[in-house]
Amino acid sequence: MEIVCRTGIQVTGDAARTVHDDIIIEDHVRLFLNGEYLTALVASPDRLDDLGAGFVVSEGLTDRVDSVEVSGKDVYITAPVGRDVRLEMESSGGYRVLGEPRGVASSITVTADGIRAVTAAIESDTWRRTGAVHCSVLFCNGQLVTRACDVGRHNTVDKVVGYAALRGLDRSTCILGCTGRQPSGMVAKAANAGIPIVVSRAASTDRGILTAEQAGITLVSFSRGERFTIYTHPERVPEVLEQLEKTER
Repeated sequence: MEIVCRTGIQVTGDAARTVHDDIIIEDHVRLFLNGEYLTALVASPDRLDDLGAGFVVSEGLTDRVDSVEVSGKDVYITAPVGRDVRLEMESSGGYRVLGEPRGVASSITVTADGIRAVTAAIESDTWRRTGAVHCSVLFCNGQLVTRACDVGRHNTVDKVVGYAALRGLDRSTCILGCTGRQPSGMVAKAANAGIPIVVSRAASTDRGILTAEQAGITLVSFSRGERFTIYTHPERVPEVLEQLEKTER
């Protein structure tokens, strides 16, 4: 990722000193779909091919991306589009495509230790250096396949989804891990991408939980250290259901 050094004055109590901090770069990226302008995103200017491919997949516009070309900060995506494109503004200030997310059908399961492994992989060196990025990871068949960081939490999901889409990975065998909270729009991205399990270090909203329930997604939030909370479709974590039965017997 692109990082710059900026000088500031750090104050601690009554003391002040000059510091030189690593600062993440924020930029504007334009997406074009099949030759037509689609939207602009505030994003970190790296992995723009993954970002463009992931955006159209995770917003439910297509299941397949034929090609992506990047020219400066413009991203040109070619893909078969299966729905009308209408955009609305998100709480983050970005845009999402209107419409209900797709349902997810997958028989994969995960253990409690598997959830903890996904959570542990989310933290990145860029986050430790800057404290200014969100991160997402994608595990497929139990293995970490990609990690993406960005100034926007939605963009991190798009980047890992785009990575999978451009490489033909079976997303129904994947688990998405995120640092960001899980409102409806974030959960909908996983649903449209066909990812059955979402693990977040942060909280969910009521609509995020409802979206996960309706879409068939196992939503795990507050995953930190040994603790996590499963809000929807706990059948994909059978070990935990067995533990719950023993505890409440």
